[in-house]
Amino acid sequence: MLKHRGFPGRMPGSDFQFTIRRANPKGVTPLTRRDRYRDRKSVDRRVDATFMKALWENFGDQPFERGNLDAGRLSWLFGREVIPAEDPFDPASYEALLMVDEARARASFPEIFED
Repeated sequence: MLKHRGFPGRMPGSDFQFTIRRANPKGVTPLTRRDRYRDRKSVDRRVDATFMKALWENFGDQPFERGNLDAGRLSWLFGREVIPAEDPFDPASYEALLMVDEARARASFPEIFED
């Protein structure tokens, strides 16, 4: 499992994790698309934006390996702002390639692209 050095481990000042320390001995947690409803808590929306900003700053629009990125956190963006970068795609692989869909990310999180 690739460890993304320099990627924030969690949202600053919170317990919302962005990375995992070691591979799951029971098997890889598969990525699944989670629905984001309008009535989500504001803290959940801030965490999504912070994670999306970290993805953009670290990888931009280039493909990246899932590695030690948290499956739960990725799943909130998967299928929308984060998309598979390979075909066939294995959602239960630490080596799976993903990429940021810049157009969708800019539409969903315009505040992280403002300079």
